[in-house]
Parts: sequence; C-alpha cells; structure tokens
Amino acid sequence: MRIAFWRIDLGARGPGYALRDILAGDALPRAKAALVAHLAPDILVLSGLDHDAGLQTLSAFGALIAEQGHSLPHGFAFPSNAGQRTGRDMTGDGRDDTPDDTQGYGHFTGERALALLSRWPVDVAGARDFSTFLWRDLPGALLPELDPEILDLQRLSSTGHWDIPVTIAPGQTLHLLIYQAGPPVFGRHATRNLRRNHDETAFWTAFLDARLHMPPPPAPLVVVGGSNLDPFDGDGMHGAMQTLLAHPALQDPMPRSTGAVLAASDPASAGHLGPHALDTVHWPDEPGNLRVSYILPGTNLRVQNAGVFWPRPDSAEAAFLGPSDAPIARHRPVWVDIARSSLVRATPP
Repeated sequence: MRIAFWRIDLGARGPGYALRDILAGDALPRAKAALVAHLAPDILVLSGLDHDAGLQTLSAFGALIAEQGHSLPHGFAFPSNAGQRTGRDMTGDGRDDTPDDTQGYGHFTGERALALLSRWPVDVAGARDFSTFLWRDLPGALLPELDPEILDLQRLSSTGHWDIPVTIAPGQTLHLLIYQAGPPVFGRHATRNLRRNHDETAFWTAFLDARLHMPPPPAPLVVVGGSNLDPFDGDGMHGAMQTLLAHPALQDPMPRSTGAVLAASDPASAGHLGPHALDTVHWPDEPGNLRVSYILPGTNLRVQNAGVFWPRPDSAEAAFLGPSDAPIARHRPVWVDIARSSLVRATPP
C-alpha cells in the first residue's frame, strides 16, 4: 500500500481558477496529474489545492489523474481554515480586512487547502476535524501577545488538523492524521507565525500523548502532511519537529532521493546540518532546500520502502518535474510503501 503526500500548489489566484484550469485541460494541472499517476499511490494527501463547495476542484483533479491511467475514486476534505474571515483585527495591526485577519492566512475561503484521494472509501462518520481547536487550548502553547478576545477566537490550524479513517478491508482501518502548517516566518507578523508553526506540529505530539480532550485513535495510524519545518535547517523552532519525529508511537522511514543530494550544491543549501538526501523542497535561494513534508507511520506498521520523487536531472523520470529552471512545483512528492498485512487494529492507547 503506497501513501503519498504532495504540496501541489494548484490554485491560489482566486476562487474557481484551479477548477477552470483543470477543466480547460491546461498543461500545468495535466502535468501534475501525470506525475501522480506515475507514482501510483493508493492514498494521496494533497496540500495547496483550493477547497470549494461539493469538492468540485478535487473531483476534477481526481478525474484528470484517472485520465492518466490511475484511479483514486474516493475523495474527501473538510473545509479549510485558510481565508475564513473573522471580521476582527486578528494581528493587532489596526486592520481587520487583510489575509491575516482570517483563521488561516488566505485571500479567499479555502485557498490552498488540504484534500484526500483514495483507492478505498473514507469512513465519513468516523472522520474528525480538529480545525476549530483554539490555539490557547494547546498545552504549553507559545501564544503571541494579543488581546484575550482575539485569542478566544484564534484557531490553531492555519489550514487543518484531521483524523481520517480509511477502510482498507473488513477489519483493516487506517487512521490518517493530516495537517498543513503555515510558514514559520512570513509577512509582517513573523514572531506570531513562528510560534504558530511550532505549535501546529506540537499539536500531534500532545494528541498522541492523550494530553488533549480528543482521544487519539486506535492504531494503525499515520501522520501525513506538511509542517513547513525542517528538523535542523532554515527558519522555525526545530524542536517541535524533532520531538514528533522521535515520538515512540511513530517511526520515521526517512524518504530520500538522489536528486535532492545533487541539488544541495546550491549555495543556500551548502551549509545545512540536516541530510541533504531527505530534503523535500527545492528553494535555490534562502533558506535553501529543506525537509518540510512528512509521512510518519505508526510503529506497528511495516514499512517496505520510502522515497521522495526527486530524480536525477539526467534521468527519464526528471521529465515529470518539467524544466529545471521552471519546475511544475517546488515541493516534491513524498511516498511510503506499507505492508498491508501489518494493518491490524490495536486497542486504543
């Protein structure tokens, strides 16, 4: 069973633009669908795909993948925090009408959201959305100095935190713990975003430790998503990522690629402390290439293989990423292969 995560960045120009481009057969969404079909995941978590009523954009992209020869018939997504207006000055800058005056940074509701495509059906009744969880309610939250009335409104998730059970077979349910954190340094509110980025990953540690009012699901489970946080390099408070990677309920399969090693010759990446092979995004300028996308299976699952789709530039597969100076996406897909025979339900922790 192959699980993949990709920060796909398809959309973000305005409501409906991504759907229009997909339906029009534009080259960029078609190229991204071709890459997904080439990877052939059984479960695909996407970040950076606009959310809309009826999941029309997700359905259209799933159909485009099917046209490329790979069927993922089951789609699911909760509404996103990105772009949800509050009508309040959420940052203390005297304005209440900026993309920051939302539950998650966004120019419109659902901008660059999360979504799931799967070979198997989602247990919709059992799915849980933690996106309304307030930032202040996280144990040890690194809260910014804001009006208490604002903290009474401010959700932790910039996009979403979900527990999505997928029914693989009778008696085989896999819980996907999905999220996408905001960048640690961004815009005019760098300190606030730095702390929020840390806490969006720290949420899963607290959740798995049963320190929240929502109980963790029974195993087997997998944490999937984008933390926007490297364990060693770039911006951010790296401890939150290091702690989650070392959590006793999880394992780090360390997906890697040759392409990432070759790309580390860029000056911005040359001095990094972390292994270049584990990088998942190509930023030739500062802060350099980083590991910011993750798939962390529970320790009871048997990992058979893992990788980052970042082929050598002289390989035939490199064509899926497009020209080196204008790739179809800066973020590279991450995938992990898990033995289905290890999907045995355990008792709740």
